[in-house]
Amino acid sequence: MPERRRLNDFEISGRMSEIPGWSQSDGSLRREFEFDDFVAAFGFMASVALAAEKLDHHPNWSNVYNRVEIALNTHDAGGVTDFDFVLAASINELAG
Repeated sequence: MPERRRLNDFEISGRMSEIPGWSQSDGSLRREFEFDDFVAAFGFMASVALAAEKLDHHPNWSNVYNRVEIALNTHDAGGVTDFDFVLAASINELAG
């Protein structure tokens, strides 16, 4: 099971290659996804919701038409943890 220990900037930088397409800013891992339309974006969000629920780790996100913006951090740890990397990798798989 992933750890909820806050990772330092050096640890985060060293792991960014595990999650292509993501960036780090403002204490979160961030990525924007674009889909053909709203239905595809919403379907993606539903898939992410199921993966997040299995981890009991939920994203900060927004959706406008065909775009989904996601920011991941672990609130109780005050920053990025292993949970965020695990969920980001799962999200990348779901996005294809």
